Amino acid sequence: MAKIIAFANQKGGVGKTTSAVNLSAALSDLEKKVLLVDCDPQGNASSGMGVAKTTRPNTYDMLINGVPPEDCIVRTAYGDVIPTGKELAAASVELIRAEKREYILKNALQKLYSDYDYIFIDCPPSLELLTVNALVAADSVLIPMQCEYYALEGIVDLMTSIRLCSKKLNRRLQIEGIILTMFDARANLTSQVANELRRHLGDKVYKTVIPRTIRLSEAPSHGIPGVFYDRSNKGSKAYMALAEEFLAQQKE
Repeated sequence: MAKIIAFANQKGGVGKTTSAVNLSAALSDLEKKVLLVDCDPQGNASSGMGVAKTTRPNTYDMLINGVPPEDCIVRTAYGDVIPTGKELAAASVELIRAEKREYILKNALQKLYSDYDYIFIDCPPSLELLTVNALVAADSVLIPMQCEYYALEGIVDLMTSIRLCSKKLNRRLQIEGIILTMFDARANLTSQVANELRRHLGDKVYKTVIPRTIRLSEAPSHGIPGVFYDRSNKGSKAYMALAEEFLAQQKE
């Protein structure tokens, strides 16, 4: 039975998609069965896994056209992907007219629960209907965030949204963890924000932090997750360490 995890943050540019792609690839490398569902119309998770944004059928077809999810899966060397493209941007509008619109993604993915250990959902960087669908489908939420003041403010808003969703639409939803991304140990603010998060959220903040590296930024342009693009890079090693920490917590 798969565990469904949404990667969410209402603030863009915090390493959300990078984390979804690299944690998926790292867990696949550790011989876990992982499916990455791209629910962000930008389609960066798709291209980051080496899948063209023009690939059809995709997430849009699964949500709007009723295409079976198994027909949308693309097998890659780094794990399985349900890709997306620019047409998904229209889905939020089209879903408004749908019956039980918040549950469409959940109902679609149910057919795949027995096929995977983990199903990751990359959400848009906003609390729109696609994100709500992901939160309703998910067992938990992983929150990648930068250690800066505005990100600290944003996480309060996100947690409020998660609590509302948990109360009204998905009672099992909880915070899986917080991933500190683009980490610069030389900056005082970085350490201050990290310490503040750990003081308030304790074990929910992963011990492994993800440093800012050029090689991680280069990898998507080659359609290869960073953990495969350059295994010796400190960012790649950090994501592999995060995968190990993640699995250790699952056992607990």
